[in-house]
Amino acid sequence: MKIGNLELRKHPLLLAPMEDVTDPSFRLLCKKYGADLMYTEFVSADALIRSIEKTERKLKIFEEERPVGIQLYGKDIDAMVEAAKIAEQAGPELIDINFGCPVKKIAMKGAGSGMLRDIPKMVEMTSKIVDAVKLPVTVKTRLGWNDESKIIVDVAEQLQDTGIKALTIHGRTRAQMYNGDADWTLIGEVKNNPRMNIPIIGNGDLTSPQKAKLYLDRYGVDALMVGRPSIGRPWIFREIRHYLDTGELLELPKIPEHVEMIREHLSKSIDWLGERRGILHMRRHLAISFKGLRDFRELKIKMLRADTAIEVNECLDAIKEKFADCVSMAEGQQI
Repeated sequence: MKIGNLELRKHPLLLAPMEDVTDPSFRLLCKKYGADLMYTEFVSADALIRSIEKTERKLKIFEEERPVGIQLYGKDIDAMVEAAKIAEQAGPELIDINFGCPVKKIAMKGAGSGMLRDIPKMVEMTSKIVDAVKLPVTVKTRLGWNDESKIIVDVAEQLQDTGIKALTIHGRTRAQMYNGDADWTLIGEVKNNPRMNIPIIGNGDLTSPQKAKLYLDRYGVDALMVGRPSIGRPWIFREIRHYLDTGELLELPKIPEHVEMIREHLSKSIDWLGERRGILHMRRHLAISFKGLRDFRELKIKMLRADTAIEVNECLDAIKEKFADCVSMAEGQQI
């Protein structure tokens, strides 16, 4: 698959941009487990053009994690164009525009999925960004604002006409947030629209290798983007790739392997953010890790309250010893 001049394998697996999740420490881990293309956390155009240090840090890319796209969001066209020029100087492989974030503080101000209520402005913004940078520009969006305005089939054509090089569609409306099941039927309609000639990337509910293959076969998308199912389970990319290539399921990792993955992630997070902030950042991942283990509650609470790397690692040692013969299950299963 090609995005502009970026060459990827057939049916690549992409790590979705997620705020407070897809920092370099997590991206490097997902790369290790087989993700083909990474995206940064959401980068605010307004904060970037004001040179806010925390936002500028999000532009940092390490060579070993490439290829990487920087994702921008904002409601002001001029600010988004200027931010795209700044982001281009950071050296990503592409610039992605966020027209999909459903979070109230973003969407209700007209940015992210809020742009789905002003399609002319969405198209104008995209066109001006495409014209302003030399890198490939891509878009990530949703089916529409709500069930009464699932307009993605028409919007996809308009976005393609601006010159974007790929389109990612999350199979929910903004009103759904992350609730209910993702509806891939309209993603399939976009892909099978004879007018469309750019890669179409499907996103939403890719929670298992079997579901990934089913959606790929049924809807014919060019690539799959995995988001929340990778939190606490970055090896899902390895699982999906193996199943797509062989039709066979990989054995689930044992708890000792899972523990060492968490240690690696913790170490990279501390290297990136410092001990205190690195541990706080890891708590989202720690909270969802080791789901399904019986008699785990006490250790989990202790791990989530740990304030130092030594304390977290002591908890990980205890988990490794207590559950040495157990496997890390998919969400909802128990051992």
